[in-house]
Amino acid sequence: MKVLKDILYGVSIDQLQGSTLKEVQGVYFDSRKVVSQSLFVATKGVQVNGHIFIEAAIEKGATVVVCEDLPGLTHAEVTYVVVPNSQEALGVMAANWFDHPSKKLSLIGVTGTNGKTTVTSLLHALFTKAGYPSGLLSTIRILVGEKAYETVHTTPDVWTINAYLHEMVSEGLSYCFMEVSSHGIAQMRIKGLTFEGAIFTNLSQDHLDYHKTFANYRDTKKLLFDGLSPTAFALVNSDDKNGLFMLQNTKAKKISYGLKGVADYKAQILENQFSGQLLKIDQQEVWTTLLGQFNAYNVLAIYATATLLGLNALEVLQHISTLENVAGRFQYFISKNQITTIVDYAHTPDALDNILETIGQIRTKNEKLITVVGCGGDRDQGKRPLMGAIAAEKSDTVILTSDNPRSEASMDIIEQMEAGVSPVDIKKVLVVENRKQAIKTACMMATSKDIILIAGKGHEKYQDIKGVKTPFDDYEIVKNHLDLLDH
Repeated sequence: MKVLKDILYGVSIDQLQGSTLKEVQGVYFDSRKVVSQSLFVATKGVQVNGHIFIEAAIEKGATVVVCEDLPGLTHAEVTYVVVPNSQEALGVMAANWFDHPSKKLSLIGVTGTNGKTTVTSLLHALFTKAGYPSGLLSTIRILVGEKAYETVHTTPDVWTINAYLHEMVSEGLSYCFMEVSSHGIAQMRIKGLTFEGAIFTNLSQDHLDYHKTFANYRDTKKLLFDGLSPTAFALVNSDDKNGLFMLQNTKAKKISYGLKGVADYKAQILENQFSGQLLKIDQQEVWTTLLGQFNAYNVLAIYATATLLGLNALEVLQHISTLENVAGRFQYFISKNQITTIVDYAHTPDALDNILETIGQIRTKNEKLITVVGCGGDRDQGKRPLMGAIAAEKSDTVILTSDNPRSEASMDIIEQMEAGVSPVDIKKVLVVENRKQAIKTACMMATSKDIILIAGKGHEKYQDIKGVKTPFDDYEIVKNHLDLLDH
């Protein structure tokens, strides 16, 4: 139980009706979970306005309501707190309820279109290897030390984030590495959190179904850096034209990393092959199984962050050399028939281009490259023709297929992808709507030394069709089929 005035500390209040001295059993923004003597926060979501559930919450026992609009019918025994933004207030209240856990450990936020999962996951792995058990809040999993939890969103709601951070503090952890999505920033899911550092990886087209324009998407990412304190650090990829933009207005210490231009942290690719790449960082050579230029940037961001947090530079490089690929991120294997298969989450034009460019740099002209790719439904439609064009231009054969069509018809999505393919490349394109069949088709077409890229779903273990999620694992399906062909 906590006293309401303590929960509301720091919350911007427009109007107050009722006592702030009452005790509160819990805080909820889902009216179905409300219990007796609890506080209900009426938030205005993208699809549902929580204000319509205020009466239902009171009937279930809510004695405090935090809202943006005072309801027409009020109850004398209920305290009403009217705020400018309920979502923002929820963030401040969550930090108060859990006693500000983000101030009790080093919380590092990673944002950008691509690379967030790799950077956060590998930082967690590196710090764990270095003897600093850490927390991880990522797309693929949530870790409190060794304890794993399932994830739903890239950035959970702010109450859940604080609950996990509180658990991390209770377990004695000193660091947490967190993916920060543009949706999470826009919906104030990081409100009230204190970040010791923030990393910007890169920016390219994604989520325009939500943000509408690229400028809105970019400006939303920038809010993470705008909110940093003078004692924090802002680490950005200066080779991305948006990197320096992220640093405008930030009070944090400004630091850059890059492979090409002037930067505080520099790296050079010395060798690149399917087994890994040799990098030169701070005049030291390091071998990593994380291959491709995009991963060189990720490795450099990890190195810079670890040293900024006080780890020994040589020790960091030693740990980097032992790090393994994150599930579904350039996850590859070679079959007995010597067919190389790569499974990757690449679901944006830039990510797909990076993967295909990396494969193109490593392979010789003797191997065919067969790419299986689709685009998700109910998401940014503008990237579909771009991805179709990139896949066809940089592959020998492209099999366009379904991804997670969600509520859309998968053939409509495939046709939008195909519309972007140039007349010169259209002869390379096959359409196989069923994703499992598309993967099998790629396996049947491949011969020894050929390369199969399966892009779009990566680590996901399901396929979402018309609201039904059925088990589906790209890696398992392709591996099982190639194993059968090997016999």
